[in-house]
Amino acid sequence: MIRTYSELIKLDSFIERYRYLKLSGKVGADTFGFDRWLNQMFYKTPEYRKVRREVILRDNGCDLGDPNFEISGRVIIHHMNPINQTDILKRSEFALDPEYMICVSHGTHNAIHYGDESQLPIIDIVERFPNDQVPWKRSN
Repeated sequence: MIRTYSELIKLDSFIERYRYLKLSGKVGADTFGFDRWLNQMFYKTPEYRKVRREVILRDNGCDLGDPNFEISGRVIIHHMNPINQTDILKRSEFALDPEYMICVSHGTHNAIHYGDESQLPIIDIVERFPNDQVPWKRSN
């Protein structure tokens, strides 16, 4: 299954978006093995840095592009479809097209890769009512 931003953004809830991207990998499983240096060098290239900025602006720095989940720490750009050495060396669309990338927090990134929902930000929904922030106007 090829995951895309266009499909992800149609999903209303944060948890639906997470489940769309969830990979359920194993802790310690190598994606690049001894060639890890390759993706680390790639992330420092001007072409990747440019795309990274575009994705952050598009998603307003929000976790999974959800405006209710602003990322307060470091923003990670998650490749929705895992990339490999060939993608980097050939500069494939999966490596550089924002259609295949999304902003995530560190915890969400770990949850996507390892299937651990406890890493996700807490979804705290507060029921609002008129004047609930104005004590002298509250109707009790």
